[in-house]
Amino acid sequence: MKSQKGITLISLTIYLISFTIIVGIIASISGFFYGSLRDSNVELDPISEYITFNTFFSKEVNTKNIESQCGENYIVFINGDSLIQYTFKNNSIYRNNIKICKDVKECTFSQTAENGKQKITVLFKSGDYENEQIYVIQN
Repeated sequence: MKSQKGITLISLTIYLISFTIIVGIIASISGFFYGSLRDSNVELDPISEYITFNTFFSKEVNTKNIESQCGENYIVFINGDSLIQYTFKNNSIYRNNIKICKDVKECTFSQTAENGKQKITVLFKSGDYENEQIYVIQN
């Protein structure tokens, strides 16, 4: 007798059913995973916008011998011949007319002098994130 090689109809049906079940499980797991990533992105975006702003702004504040002029929606840093302006408009923050933050609800600047030191207070609101930070200008 010859040996019969190949796949029977029953084994083919079992393979197809098990492959369909495996693909369905993987699809539901990956759907849950990407849904969680999307949710965490919504929570992290406002914080990452503040971190971006704070990185640029801290560099300016910590520059030696810098002067500043402040309005409610803008602040200008003057260091010799260089001029750096931060402006809040159209729900964005611009550094010398280059957008560095988006989806910002509010950003206000105020400046005070206390004990001979210049202090800048920045109120930053984006999404559910809100932060009021006081910077001391280094002279």
